[in-house]
Amino acid sequence: MGKWVGPVVRTPDGGQLRTTIYYGPWQCSAAFLSRCESKCAAQGHALMGCMWLADIKGDWQGRYLFMPAEAGGRLAITHCCCDYPKVADGQWRRNTWQSARESFRRKWSSEFGEWPKTNGGENWAGHHIFDLAHGGAPTAAGNVIPVPGDVHKVLTNEYPACYAPGGKWLAPGPERPYAD
Repeated sequence: MGKWVGPVVRTPDGGQLRTTIYYGPWQCSAAFLSRCESKCAAQGHALMGCMWLADIKGDWQGRYLFMPAEAGGRLAITHCCCDYPKVADGQWRRNTWQSARESFRRKWSSEFGEWPKTNGGENWAGHHIFDLAHGGAPTAAGNVIPVPGDVHKVLTNEYPACYAPGGKWLAPGPERPYAD
């Protein structure tokens, strides 16, 4: 659905790293669905669905044993929609995020490069992977990713379907739903 290619960032070892984020949402692979089912069950909940929100790809170039080297990896960002009840403190969670948003972006930028912006200079939204309405932490580093506005709207609109019984988010999707 979308893609962001970050700037080259220098690493402490003298190398350089480029981060690319591919955006869904996609149906989770069978393996991700299975992990979500286990996670929900371990917490005493039932799996309602699984959304593959994004894939983060890191490409590193540097030196290893004095020789030029390259490495990389991928991290799938998924959300398990367990039958969590809606929280009563949703407004507090939203207010906490609003108050911390700018400092969160600065901290994120120190690791991955400048927080993405639109062509007009407006910051992209910070999407909560584990949504605030069902208990997601408002400012946890591993719970917020930058997403373009149109993608954020799609993700937000799909969350209720993921938590609804018997929807498309319970059906397995492909192993990799996009092409580099």
